[in-house]
Amino acid sequence: MPKKIYLTILKSGIYLSFLSVFLVSGKLFFPYITTKQIFFNILTEILFFFWLVFIIQYPSYRPFIFVKGGLKKSLIPLGLVSFFIIITLSSILGVDFNLSFWGDAERMLGVFHVLHFLAFYFIIITVMLSWKDWYALMLVSVAAAAFVSIHALTVIAYSTVGNAAYVGGYLIFNIYFSLILFFRTDKKIFWRWLYPAAIILMLFALKNTGVAGAYVGLGSSAILALFLFGLLSRDKKVKIYILSAAVLSIVLITGIFLYRNNSTVRSVKFLDDVLSEISVGKNTFQTRLISWKTAWKDFPAHPLLGTGYGNFAITFDKYFDPSFYNYTRSETYFDRAHNNLIDIASTSGALGLLAYLSIFAAAGYYLVIGYRKDKIKLHDFVLLISLIIAYFVQNLAVFDSLVTYIPLMAMLGYIYWLARNDQEIDYIKDDSFNNKEIFAGFLIGLSVLIILFKYNIGPLRTFIGTIKGQIAFAQGDIAGGVEIYKGALSRHTVLDRDSRDSLVRSMTSVLLNESVSQSQLEDVLAFVEKMAEENIKYNPKDSLTQTELAQFFISAAQASKDDNEKFFSYLNQAMEAANKAIDSSPGRIPLYYVKAQIYKMRGDSDNAIVTLEYAAGLNEKYYDSFCNLAKYYFMARNEEKGFSAMDKCIDLGGAELLTPVDYVISLINFYIDKQNDWPRVVKLYERLVKMQPDQAVNWVKLAASYERIGEYGEAIEAARKSVELDPTLKDEVEQFINALGKISL
Repeated sequence: MPKKIYLTILKSGIYLSFLSVFLVSGKLFFPYITTKQIFFNILTEILFFFWLVFIIQYPSYRPFIFVKGGLKKSLIPLGLVSFFIIITLSSILGVDFNLSFWGDAERMLGVFHVLHFLAFYFIIITVMLSWKDWYALMLVSVAAAAFVSIHALTVIAYSTVGNAAYVGGYLIFNIYFSLILFFRTDKKIFWRWLYPAAIILMLFALKNTGVAGAYVGLGSSAILALFLFGLLSRDKKVKIYILSAAVLSIVLITGIFLYRNNSTVRSVKFLDDVLSEISVGKNTFQTRLISWKTAWKDFPAHPLLGTGYGNFAITFDKYFDPSFYNYTRSETYFDRAHNNLIDIASTSGALGLLAYLSIFAAAGYYLVIGYRKDKIKLHDFVLLISLIIAYFVQNLAVFDSLVTYIPLMAMLGYIYWLARNDQEIDYIKDDSFNNKEIFAGFLIGLSVLIILFKYNIGPLRTFIGTIKGQIAFAQGDIAGGVEIYKGALSRHTVLDRDSRDSLVRSMTSVLLNESVSQSQLEDVLAFVEKMAEENIKYNPKDSLTQTELAQFFISAAQASKDDNEKFFSYLNQAMEAANKAIDSSPGRIPLYYVKAQIYKMRGDSDNAIVTLEYAAGLNEKYYDSFCNLAKYYFMARNEEKGFSAMDKCIDLGGAELLTPVDYVISLINFYIDKQNDWPRVVKLYERLVKMQPDQAVNWVKLAASYERIGEYGEAIEAARKSVELDPTLKDEVEQFINALGKISL
């Protein structure tokens, strides 16, 4: 086949890949991730087929890495291949091969998927042979980013990407691609000013994400770019102006941060927003700092190859710090370190980190050598160095995804092209079809088809079935939902873990639903248990999976309460799973609540209380423990300890957890009648009006409670709310408000 056809197919596929950022299908599980990655995988596999046949038929097009004597020209490809080999090895020797190699639906970043980005890179450096090719590639990327930015500004901050942090990294690449296009385009062409317009659009979208890492990455790289332009400029006046601007920028930014709490600084909304995001005291920074510390603690145990690529969760669980709950009550399971370098070091060891860094060391080497030899122009040199820095800095608080991997491969390919020649090269003439091409095409095509259907189409169908199963559960058709899950999971794909997990979670919450008949219950429980056990096999030390198994067995016991033998059998299995979860993550406080619940169901309230007392001691600022402990004390008829724990529960902010309504009312009565403790009564009434917002009498009592503690403004607001619900209270409320007015004077 003529090389022109091969090149057209391959280039078109590369351009098409940049449009994957728009793909989101609500019919798929984790739609923002799976839709894009499966499309990209299939596209790359098709392109790989044409690429492999192409370089067999036209060997002069092979990248230098495949040519004798070409290794010196292929340091970037060598770094990429080395990184891939090491993460593959770490996966084989790691704690969970399935997660490492195949990934999961939530991330789709296993070695298998990384291999597609590697293949994508080799296709790029094979066919992108002129500035015309690179112009088209960057133009497509920037145009896509502009539309993503518009969507982010007009609809939702995370746009079609699904995660604001990913949007930040994606836009940084395209801001720099826009600058490269601007400087590379002839000054006489007026529409080159569309690139700065696109940059402005992307900057607004970037600001809208509220991602501190992206702000710092872009800001620091912009200052670096100014310094480099100034230092390397041959015009003395330009050098002075640019360096002065760089120094002034540093002084200005330093001053803003030194006086970040100044009212004048904070009066500027943009600065106020940015300063609020960039803060070491911010909860998200503190939780990430905790996760980084866990990686540091575990590194000596796996120094060379880590725990296995993508297996950060086991490290985070092992060294989980209970103080984590001081900063957030949600998102307590980290499957990534939220720092790319730490994540790589933790999961693929020192060898993985060195291989990863070698990629960028090679890129920097080529840029410096190319600039010194005048093969790379000043603007390309400065912008690419700055882009690498921006990428690195923003990745200190996040990790890569498809939307950053694609432009990353493009950037590395562009550097490879610049260093290689920056010239279009003449290649051999076309060949007609021959036996070698046909034979290679058949073998490669057959292999690609098998991979495409087994590892992409198969999981795709499973994900579709998972969503259908969830819909059936939501509609109350439990038996039908289980049958749908059975069909979806009958394919036995490499990405079944998330669908199984979805089934286990769903069944745990709906097992007591009456739509499941007793005749069906045994089969349903057996199937769900089997699916949960299949996930456990991947990594028996997975705390989250063991916890979910324990919770499922608790629900199964409740559903089987009429059969004493089954009831206690399920509870025993639940206890076994709960203990394994605690062994894997002893600092994770809610695991002890699960264990206490099992003890309670067994009728062993003493051990339930001992378990909760231990949990409360792990973090005395975590009100959940005291709220739970108080209930257990009350059930054991130990009111003294019960109200002592309840005091801490309320004082720490735990009133929001208290249920049901009767329980809250009984607590209110105690704190009024026995202790005359109005500050705590107020917090309980605040909880009650959230539970019964349409009950005017509750608002009246809340208003009176506010009056007791001198909160007259809140008392008036609560009183007015009662009138909205019951207009007959108007006169009484007016008298109340007037009386408050006199008191406040």
